[in-house]
Amino acid sequence: MCGIVGILAHRPVAPLLLECLQRLEYRGYDSAGLASVVNGDLQCRRAVGKLARLRETLAANPLGGDIGLGHTRWATHGAVNLANAHPHANEHLAVVHNGIVENYLELRAELEQTGAHFASDSDTEVIVKLMQARLDEADEPLNALLSVCDRLRGTLSFALLLRDHPDSIFLAHQGAAMTIGQAKAGQGRGETYAASDSFALLPLTDHFCHLQEGDRAILRRDQVEIFDRAGTPATRQWKRLRLPEAGADTALNKGNHRHFMAKEIFQQPEAVAASLHEYLDPAVSRARFPQLPFDPARITKLDIVACGTAYFAGMVARYWLEEIARMPVEVDISSEFRYRHPILQPGGVALFISQSGETADTLAALRHCKQNGQANVALVNATESSIAREADVALPIFAGREISVASTKAFTCQLASLAALTVFLARVRGVLKDGDEERLLAQLWQLPDQLRHCLALEDDIRRLAHSLVDARQVLYIGRGVNYPLALEGALKLKEISYLDGEGYAAGELKHGPIALVDGQVAVVALAPSGPLFDKTIANIQEVAARGGRVILLTDRAGAHKAEGLASMLLQLPEATSLQAPLLYAIPLQLLAYHCALERGTDIDQPRNLAKSVTVE
Repeated sequence: MCGIVGILAHRPVAPLLLECLQRLEYRGYDSAGLASVVNGDLQCRRAVGKLARLRETLAANPLGGDIGLGHTRWATHGAVNLANAHPHANEHLAVVHNGIVENYLELRAELEQTGAHFASDSDTEVIVKLMQARLDEADEPLNALLSVCDRLRGTLSFALLLRDHPDSIFLAHQGAAMTIGQAKAGQGRGETYAASDSFALLPLTDHFCHLQEGDRAILRRDQVEIFDRAGTPATRQWKRLRLPEAGADTALNKGNHRHFMAKEIFQQPEAVAASLHEYLDPAVSRARFPQLPFDPARITKLDIVACGTAYFAGMVARYWLEEIARMPVEVDISSEFRYRHPILQPGGVALFISQSGETADTLAALRHCKQNGQANVALVNATESSIAREADVALPIFAGREISVASTKAFTCQLASLAALTVFLARVRGVLKDGDEERLLAQLWQLPDQLRHCLALEDDIRRLAHSLVDARQVLYIGRGVNYPLALEGALKLKEISYLDGEGYAAGELKHGPIALVDGQVAVVALAPSGPLFDKTIANIQEVAARGGRVILLTDRAGAHKAEGLASMLLQLPEATSLQAPLLYAIPLQLLAYHCALERGTDIDQPRNLAKSVTVE
């Protein structure tokens, strides 16, 4: 989950490293640090906390040099303190590392028996000790690197800087993504870069090469050498990336909003419209998808695999796909998928959902399916990510870059793309009646305007949030497609306000959770009018009878039926089951946002979290 950057230039690298780290801070902000070779000496600067603290450290004690490494940390092994901050270094070498060395305790014990002393609790320090031991044996750096990598188990990548080789950066890619870049055309050659995400390097270059699994590399200012796991020279494809964030780079500006999260919430009508325009053809009222490497009409079962918010999008899609496309669907949390030994049916397809495209558990699940011959599709926001590159086919959601850790527009764009996919599969499977596809697509085309209507309710939602911040606990309940929304609403509340929120299927209340209900507990009920409305209203009455505060999200017909039952009510547009999950996501996001504002938390970078979860 950490962010890595390395730069070889003919100008001071510290400002360049800081700029790149700013774009990688979504990966972690527990600490940050730089390393450089300055007049023959290896020097490091580190600071605990966000990147601003490292800037303060550098202002007081500048770092020179035209070659360097940078790191922003999400703590895995060891507390958040200076000793565990990266780079980990001695007088000869410095290492920045993303991922986990799973066998570090075994390696550490072995090294301690030879007299090695460890200054940190981090697994990364074993890389420093192992590398130094090989160099002490007069091993050439590449051979030493290959030997060290052979000892490491886990999903990881790292960059290495050697004092005695001040013209080179050494890289290892072992499951965690690493990208190499070279100077932009027109700026001249002589600069080479590396980072754990190409987004970090966009101000410097548009010329990239993605390392493959097991690759090792040596970077110099005018040369890049890549080797496979065995040390054999390898050729990898270079390409020019013209991502939407290039140029004006508006993703890194908050505009008129106080936080990136608020900006991204309000971008949803346009973002969802972009998703729909990609997958719906208004000229012929058809859902359209690229040529797939399998026959979509013959899919026997769909396995949807994802984590966190993306998992909840998959849960919504299961309701749609089973109801509309009549397709058997299973939905799994990525971290559990491989370990329950799933049965991958002949003719089945696995669908992997990930905003970043680098989620370690989801990537591992994808590789498991590929190894077992299962066709697969990736639904991603980052089209140059590991998951996108390794899947049989990648479907972009066109949400645009999300900066805030809490996912908002990516969630609704995932839902919009999955809704279009549902209609497409329903058609090719022959389960739609005459006029059904046109009717369903008309519902989807209404979504951008309906989302704008929901955003216009912000003042009402702010008042609801004010009534929630003193609650001991907030329960979210829903039925059908609104059950996953209840889980997502609770997750958003926990993520950014640190209030205790829990999501439940409404019918499960009386099977245990209702024991929690008293005057200090609020219940947010998602209940659009429709076939399940009366059952949800019965659950609301059960909460009210026990003194719980009920906040009801419904439409005009539901508000009329439930008059007098709820402590507070928010009226949303009328919606079908294909529309409701996207519309009800908006007030849940805004409710969490305004609760966090009231509580004064760090909304865009909440404690203990990172945007891209690249470790298992």
